[in-house]
Amino acid sequence: MGRFSTIALAEAAKLVASGEAQIADIRDPNAFATGHISGAFRLSNDNLGDFIAQADANQPVLVFCYHGISSQNAGQYLAQQGFAEVYSVDGGMVAWADTYPDQLEQDA
Repeated sequence: MGRFSTIALAEAAKLVASGEAQIADIRDPNAFATGHISGAFRLSNDNLGDFIAQADANQPVLVFCYHGISSQNAGQYLAQQGFAEVYSVDGGMVAWADTYPDQLEQDA
């Protein structure tokens, strides 16, 4: 079983900037399309198996939701599936968008 914890927004931003983190965004499709971090995987119950099969279990995973609450359960689940380091991002995408609005990508 991997390790799960929460992570401060600034620490998550460092991981994103380094390119070392995989980003799982569990928000609904419309919210994701409106703005997400470049390279984020929109994770849902329908594609969870695909994510687990394709993602690198040894690379950190940042899990984003709206406010950093729902992502805790998703993060714990991913850690139980063998991902070495999984983090729920404090404040979620709401905090990210407020702090790093220039780092959001929208779907066409």
